[in-house]
Amino acid sequence: VQLQASGGGLVQAGGSLRLSCAAAGRSFNNEAMGWFRQTPGKQREFVANIDSAGDNRYYANSVMGRFTISRDNTKNSVYLQMNSLKPEDTGVYYCAARTYPSGSSDLLQYAYWGQGTQVTVSS
Repeated sequence: VQLQASGGGLVQAGGSLRLSCAAAGRSFNNEAMGWFRQTPGKQREFVANIDSAGDNRYYANSVMGRFTISRDNTKNSVYLQMNSLKPEDTGVYYCAARTYPSGSSDLLQYAYWGQGTQVTVSS
């Protein structure tokens, strides 16, 4: 089972990036997906999650109104559209799958993790 995250890069403040996470080895269509991020010296933190049907989405306060999580179950993929990026959004972004249809902001609730993709926002 693999989750492959991609789409990270270097962008100026105010710019946009779209992260993608593709699942291989099994279907996650019946399970919630989430995005988390981590910077050196800090704990991994919740960014956004989406339930299995894509009907319910939750965001960390720090990204609400700027980031949008979505999923395409026909492609076994989840996305994170990031707009109005700020330097404090810099970090390694991880996608994760929870073996349950509803999402959670608790990283311990997620059983499968991708390898992470680096996002760097310059000021």
